[in-house]
Amino acid sequence: MNFSVYVPQNADGKFYIGMSDGVERRVQQHNIGQSKWTKGKGPWRALWTSEALSFSDARRVENKLKSQKGGDGFYKMTGLSRKSGCNPAAAGS
Repeated sequence: MNFSVYVPQNADGKFYIGMSDGVERRVQQHNIGQSKWTKGKGPWRALWTSEALSFSDARRVENKLKSQKGGDGFYKMTGLSRKSGCNPAAAGS
């Protein structure tokens, strides 16, 4: 089974970092309140998704992004642009 790491953002500019075998389904779950960490904080829109990876490789990428805590590495890895007022701190998985 293939997994992808994904980074959605909400209207407040906050990012979430997670991994899933179905990114579209997972983002929909965030938007309807089925995720503990993102419930009531949406709507969420996926801005970045990795290529298809094995479970262990996806977990490694997810943890690396989360460890960046919004630093330069997060933006270099995802190619997202840093905007004022955004807080890309990771939450949950």
